[in-house]
Amino acid sequence: MRKCIRCGEEMRENYKITSGYGIVIRGEKGRVAAKPKVAVCPKCGEVSIYLEDPAALLGVGER
Repeated sequence: MRKCIRCGEEMRENYKITSGYGIVIRGEKGRVAAKPKVAVCPKCGEVSIYLEDPAALLGVGER
């Protein structure tokens, strides 16, 4: 369960980001191999993008 950082309400999780070109997360060590998910606060509308498996950030090489 994710809590909204703005108002503390329980967020609705597992939404997806869709785009014609997709989304790529890049950092110092390359691209993240995981697909981001979205949580939305039903009270204030705050949107949070998160990785279901944060370990996907570790050891990512250039691709």
